[in-house]
Amino acid sequence: MSESQSACNDPFQEQREKGAVLSCPFQGEDLPMILRHADVRAAAKDWKTYSSDAPFRVPIPSEEEFRRMRQLPIETDPPQHTEYRKIVEPFFKRAKNPQVMANIEALIATLVDDALKQDSVEIVSEIALPLQSRALTHLLNLPESEADTWISWGIHVFGDKSDNTDGDALENYIEDQIDHASKDPGEDFFSALTQAQFQGRSLTREEMLGFANLTFAGGRDTIIHTVSSIFHHLGHHPEALDFLRADPKRIDLASEEYFRTISPLTHIGRVCPVDTDVHGTQVKAGDRVSLGWASANRDSTVFDQPHETQLNRKPNPHIAFGAGTHLCLGAPHARLLTRTLLRQLSQKISHIHILKEQPLVENEAAYQRNNGFISLLTRLDAC
Repeated sequence: MSESQSACNDPFQEQREKGAVLSCPFQGEDLPMILRHADVRAAAKDWKTYSSDAPFRVPIPSEEEFRRMRQLPIETDPPQHTEYRKIVEPFFKRAKNPQVMANIEALIATLVDDALKQDSVEIVSEIALPLQSRALTHLLNLPESEADTWISWGIHVFGDKSDNTDGDALENYIEDQIDHASKDPGEDFFSALTQAQFQGRSLTREEMLGFANLTFAGGRDTIIHTVSSIFHHLGHHPEALDFLRADPKRIDLASEEYFRTISPLTHIGRVCPVDTDVHGTQVKAGDRVSLGWASANRDSTVFDQPHETQLNRKPNPHIAFGAGTHLCLGAPHARLLTRTLLRQLSQKISHIHILKEQPLVENEAAYQRNNGFISLLTRLDAC
């Protein structure tokens, strides 16, 4: 099954077809953005040329004003990255634990059932944000009630510049949780950090903060935007719900296609340790480039009809979760949430009416791209 989708959400098409890079100004730098699927994959796997050992320079836009520590393990290279990753990997593998899977099923079922009782439901604040936050408690082995605090932070975990929070709520929360876990350790994520060993020693306070900061920031906006975008697509293509309802086995492929077309992480930064020719663009040692996941996922040399959402697309070698050593730790969790959501929606909802929508637009000097929604008001009809 496929539906036509506007190419306007691929602002990189023209430049990608002309060549390999797009000049992207960010905070006083002019970053070459690598656009083609093969080139992005190759760069993601070549950490010696395109290094992540660059505190505060991997996320784009940068986050220096919102956090005070290096995010781990994402802002490191092997072999340190490999060792750091092993510390937290067991928690992210919990997405495949049968009890966790059952908990997520129950969580999403409740959210959908409650939404069906309302005359209208605002997807971002009433479904996407609570789903992301409450699901994370099961991944980190924390009480679900902890999510009430996380939900209060809003969509953007670092806060809003206008409210002068600048990430303080998140950092203060993490500091408190580490203090508590140090005094009274349990089986949760924070306790694991206080007891972890790295290269024969305990983690420093800054390292613990770095792990926790990325855990809360890394998968928040991306999951929220994915969930809201799925509701939006299903609302505008009601036949997609019928397609999934007719055969639940289609859900896995559909989930991967949504990751490809939505691509909630547009791109990510890397630093060249030495002077480097980046597909014809000269990059000086210490300067950044970016890996364009969203562009690569619309590459017509890899994906037939790339601007169509084909819920039965196979094969689907998208790189929405990255590639190489930094392949997203949260990918199994995101897949669990998306597949469970699609299953619940196709079983319980016959139609999603879009009443009002306010897209979230990445408005950069080099491109504009819709990426999720600030608000998406809907009415849901039960089957």
